[in-house]
Amino acid sequence: MALSIGIVGLPNVGKSSLFTALTKKGGLAANYPFATIEPNTGMVPVPDKRLDALAELDKPAKIIPATVEFVDIAGLVEGASHGEGLGNKFLANIRDTDAICEVVRFFTDPNVGHVSKKVDPQADVDTIKTELILADVATIEKALPRLEKEAKRFGKEKELTYKTAQKVLAGLLDEHRALSQDLTEEERTSIRELCLLTMKPILYVANVDEDKIGEELPEIDGQKPLPLCSKTEAELSELDPEDAALFMEELGLEESGLARLIQAAYKLLGLQSYFTSGPDETRAWTIPVGAKAPQAAGVIHSDFERGFIKAETASFEDYIAYKGDKGCRDAGKLRQEGKDYVVQDGDVMHFKFNV
Repeated sequence: MALSIGIVGLPNVGKSSLFTALTKKGGLAANYPFATIEPNTGMVPVPDKRLDALAELDKPAKIIPATVEFVDIAGLVEGASHGEGLGNKFLANIRDTDAICEVVRFFTDPNVGHVSKKVDPQADVDTIKTELILADVATIEKALPRLEKEAKRFGKEKELTYKTAQKVLAGLLDEHRALSQDLTEEERTSIRELCLLTMKPILYVANVDEDKIGEELPEIDGQKPLPLCSKTEAELSELDPEDAALFMEELGLEESGLARLIQAAYKLLGLQSYFTSGPDETRAWTIPVGAKAPQAAGVIHSDFERGFIKAETASFEDYIAYKGDKGCRDAGKLRQEGKDYVVQDGDVMHFKFNV
């Protein structure tokens, strides 16, 4: 499953610099390729040392990491929900993403102007939050007459959609995002067709000065922001792996901010990775936390899920410790798992199926 994250922010917060750093070939995972799909969209490999370890062991012909799609969404200005600036483009592009990464300006460069003439992270966050809420209010108000007719015509199922839309609208008018409202899973599912912007998970990235990278930051909208310096990340993306490692050591960093960003995005969306590995290919696959073996198989191909029989599974730790598939089998560490097996992060799996 491909994860799509929209990078948003006010003008001059470092949003495009972050996007450029993410999608540079020497950036996040220099050993892996990336592909720019559109001028403002890039596929970025997910850094995972476990994939490297598996590849070192199995010496595959190909190494294929999991990927994340980042979308550099048009800058937002106040009034975007009413079409100001590139507001309509901004809102339309956000609807197509799984999550929002909002870049918030913390840096103090006097040569880079701020739309509000001052650096105020909470005010910036409030501006975008307001625009997303206003856009959702407009979406629901436009849909309500139709939903009411459908409720009368089709009964219980559509009645739930109508009532939930009214409930969410009331919450939005009280300045509560749809995602933060007290909704049951059934209610959330019922209004999925509305594609509400404030139903998307959001991750705040604090673009800080380089000398502030390790400092504790205040919460934004009830969430601890992820601190990184887009200028530093851009510099790292230009270096080869050895030089990048030395540079991070000088800065006191164990890994790049971009690697931490992707890890945070996985956690935000409740995702994890499992692996397939052998002489032909070592590959990481993205699945939801809690996915069962047939669902994991279906990520490879729908036939694998439809005709699932069993999965041969070893933990990553056992696979490395016992030197691969044969070693795990000889040591009794290669398990036979059925349809009810809940896949664990890092599992190395081979599927048996019949269609």
